[in-house]
Amino acid sequence: MMTRFEITKADIMAPAEYAKIRGDRRKAVTAIKRNRRISVGPFATFYFENFETMWHQVHEMLHIEKGGDAQIADELAAYNPLIPKGRELVATVMFEIEDPVRRKQVLDKLGGVENTMSLTIGDQKVAGVPEEDVDRTNAAGKASSVHFMHFPFTTEQVAAFKKPGARVVVSIDHPEYAHLAVIPESAREALSADFA
Repeated sequence: MMTRFEITKADIMAPAEYAKIRGDRRKAVTAIKRNRRISVGPFATFYFENFETMWHQVHEMLHIEKGGDAQIADELAAYNPLIPKGRELVATVMFEIEDPVRRKQVLDKLGGVENTMSLTIGDQKVAGVPEEDVDRTNAAGKASSVHFMHFPFTTEQVAAFKKPGARVVVSIDHPEYAHLAVIPESAREALSADFA
């Protein structure tokens, strides 16, 4: 299958047609996401996005909000930037803490966390670049619970990442949250398809 980098209006299904296949699509996307989800430490999860996950997200937003044609342009503008463009990986990083008091305590200490995320392949480090849509740390130093991260690769780093059995580590190196996780081989293989 050819890697796609952008959802166009031509890719959008009519609401009634999407409603018919919604259940099957949700199951299919859940299966796709299984190898694209990496937990880092007790609270952070990296959800690596691609054309399929964003196509699903756009359709879900249209289905739920029922904004019709007028809504399509906004959804494409919001979600197209999160589709990897051939030389990068893109992740939605979520700090998932159910208890609101505990969530506030943790996020209050994580200002700037979006500048401490990286991927390491062997001895090559790929620093994460936050999506520039909005500030993810407020003036008081409180971090958002959701971050959109781009990991731009060089040609050499892409080749190293794609090598079967390559050790790839995803990490957050914040003074209040220093954790890492080795990406399983099944996930490394799935993510390799994001590169053109």
